[in-house]
Amino acid sequence: MFGRSRSWVGGQGKAKNIHSLDHLKYMYHVLTKNTTVTDHNRNLLVETIRSITEILIWGDQNDSSVFDFFLEKNMFAFFLNILRQKSGRYVCYYIFSTFVFFSLPFFFFDFSDEEIMAYYISFLKTLSLKLNNHTVHFFYNEHTNDFALYTEAIKFFNHPESMVRIAVRTITLNVYKVDNQHMLHYIRDKTAVPYFSNLVWFIGSHVIELDKCVQTDEEHKNRGKLSDLVAEHLDHLHYLNDILIINCEFLNDVLTDHLLNRLFLPLYVYSLVSPETVRYPEVFLIIHYQPLVNALADVIFNGDLSVFTTPTDIHSTHKSMRRFIKPPESLERSLELSRHRGRKRTQKRPNYKNLGEEEDDERAGGGSSSAGGGLEEEIEMVVMEKCKVPELTEQNITDEEKTAAATRTHTQRSRPFLDMVYSALDCTSDDYHALFVLCLLYAVSHSKGINLDLLERLQLPVPDQERSSYSVVLVERLIRVMSQAALPDGKVRLATLELSCLLLKQSVLSGSNCIIKDVHLACLEGAREESLHLLRQFYKGEEIFLDMFEDEYRSMTSKPLNVEYLMMDASILLPPTGTPLTGIDFVKRLPCGDVEKTRRAIRVFFMLRSLSLQLQGEPETQLPLTRPEDLIKTDDVLDLNNSDLIACMVVSKDGGQAQRFLAVDVYQMSLVEPESKRLGWGVVKFAGLLQDMQVSGVEDDSRALNIVIHKPSSNPHAKPLPILQANFIFADHIRCIIAKQRLAKGRIQARRMKMQRIAALLDLPVQPSATEVLGFTQTANTSASGLPFRFYEQSRRAPNDPTANRSVFASVDKVPGFAVAHCVPQHTPSPLSSPSPPSSGSGSTGRCDSVTASTTSAQSPAGNAHMDAHKPPQLLQA
Repeated sequence: MFGRSRSWVGGQGKAKNIHSLDHLKYMYHVLTKNTTVTDHNRNLLVETIRSITEILIWGDQNDSSVFDFFLEKNMFAFFLNILRQKSGRYVCYYIFSTFVFFSLPFFFFDFSDEEIMAYYISFLKTLSLKLNNHTVHFFYNEHTNDFALYTEAIKFFNHPESMVRIAVRTITLNVYKVDNQHMLHYIRDKTAVPYFSNLVWFIGSHVIELDKCVQTDEEHKNRGKLSDLVAEHLDHLHYLNDILIINCEFLNDVLTDHLLNRLFLPLYVYSLVSPETVRYPEVFLIIHYQPLVNALADVIFNGDLSVFTTPTDIHSTHKSMRRFIKPPESLERSLELSRHRGRKRTQKRPNYKNLGEEEDDERAGGGSSSAGGGLEEEIEMVVMEKCKVPELTEQNITDEEKTAAATRTHTQRSRPFLDMVYSALDCTSDDYHALFVLCLLYAVSHSKGINLDLLERLQLPVPDQERSSYSVVLVERLIRVMSQAALPDGKVRLATLELSCLLLKQSVLSGSNCIIKDVHLACLEGAREESLHLLRQFYKGEEIFLDMFEDEYRSMTSKPLNVEYLMMDASILLPPTGTPLTGIDFVKRLPCGDVEKTRRAIRVFFMLRSLSLQLQGEPETQLPLTRPEDLIKTDDVLDLNNSDLIACMVVSKDGGQAQRFLAVDVYQMSLVEPESKRLGWGVVKFAGLLQDMQVSGVEDDSRALNIVIHKPSSNPHAKPLPILQANFIFADHIRCIIAKQRLAKGRIQARRMKMQRIAALLDLPVQPSATEVLGFTQTANTSASGLPFRFYEQSRRAPNDPTANRSVFASVDKVPGFAVAHCVPQHTPSPLSSPSPPSSGSGSTGRCDSVTASTTSAQSPAGNAHMDAHKPPQLLQA
């Protein structure tokens, strides 16, 4: 009792300072004792949070140690913990109800200060994230019909700072997602038309700026700025789609009406009949709202120029001509008039655009009729003049031309946009417009909101759909693009060709059946033959051709064209260029120099060959040149009895050492170690292609070799990545020389065999002397697909397959040297040999397929001399 009295007396004698570090420590103690919100401590927690906020504001100006303590104790985590709790909503609601959040947006701030602007818009966005059916009543006042959080935020929709614009979009989407009918009706009646009309004008102005940047950047000097403009344009489309997929019907009606009549039709659709205007096919891939997408597609494929004068929507409020014009009033002015209609106008809130401006209602009202003035009138006149071009040209034609034009069908005369789509596929001079049209057709066919009945009526390509017919006009245009791509001086880029092949497959493939007509298939085969003749001109027996051939095939199969990314690339908006100095990807530009022309010819041949085989239902049997299933892989268990192996110590780059046995085969070199359970068997620890290997000696050590094997790359400009880089140390210099000879000859022979396969693929004659590789010869009845691969199903040994007893590296005789010395005169096949191409020699049918490159190079001097006597001069020189 006395203790309480002393405490009470002491408390009266010294008043507490609530703005101090000590009081913050006391508040921290309160939070630690009340981590869980209950009915008993709700009011205490609300008061504690309010006091901590006051102390932090005071400390920011007077005592820096306050905020240091706040950070040291991580007190913000207590706030988050409270808000996450179910009962924590009470705290949030209490703060909203006791603090004048609904009036805060009307406070006068200097928005020219970037810091104030950032705090303000971030605060509004934070509040919008808390909106739901319960909290919306704290911000939307039904009695005064006012929603300051929304109306004040959208005034910054066109702020010069991108982060502010993004925050405004987030706020609007959070508001539209709240299912409160009174609030949504307020937005529709008071703000929808002003906001959407100004938003459409802002997006359209950005499109025009983007178009001007393309027209003035023919030399690709402003690609950075162009990329930023394209990225911003894509953000606009995604924002529009985010609004539409919320599926608020009356808001979607207003937005769809403005988009069709004030943006898509006068700017986007009209670009189809305006050759100097940029196209934007990505609209169909980004926007999924069915009424809008179907209306837009119907205009493109069925409409005519009358769509610019007669609205198709009977409920449309726009009865004038469809033009891209500026709204009569600014958004802020429209919102002010709507809010204060019938009441005395209050002081105008300063904004970043109107600081220092003094405008009254009469001045704004008088200027509203001419607000379009300058830019919008110029754009309006340009659009209208372009619409009259076909009529003017029709008046200047002769009587014979008029008679010929009169014989055209009604469909041809009433579909100017569709006619321009087909005519743009002419790639005689370049493929600039053709690429956009192909992207448009792809986007329409893959749009999630498109009506498939419309595409089927026009026989346009639809993926994964059963059909019995296709558009003959479109297929003929696509085949013509392919034929022009196969010409030596063709101006068709690889991206255009690949997209044409993709659309052709979608048009003529119905499930697993191909419905293409024989005449069109014959034309396609003609284009494939042209590509074959084109590639023959670049065929060379050099190592670089083999590397390019395999690199291009690997790149085509591992990185197919992504059409969505292609349409988002700003570089396709610029005229086609042929220089790699622009940094544009090879498939999106024309070739430069003989090397790139060779790469292009190889890729064109691959695409048309693959398309031809797929349409005819034939499998690919000749590509790739090295099939993965025919190669030895790591951890394969092989029978190494009677195989030529060389023991070595492998010293890796990082200093690690391992004892291995080196074996050389037709296409690979392998490092194996003995298997512990079976004598004569080995486990593959590394296998690499001989053609990608580099062998060199090591200074001051005649027993060592430096071996580097690079990983095959699909990018010819990428730096080779070594998958093996180590020193091989042998027992003596003799074994080192033998190993080097085996590897060097094996590399030459492996590359030579692949060049033979390419020659057979191109129907080129193969020199008889060049076909004898490792004891093989290609007879007259051997097909291209029968060219020798080293490994077959019988020779593969799985770890869990004890029945496979054939030695992969084994020769037909017990002694490796004896087998090599007698493989040519041998005439009887070994029962252990697997099927393989006929062996070399004087018409022998005996087997020598197990003799590897290592066996060939590992003979004694007498054995080597005996084998050299039977080799053709070309191999001796190699």
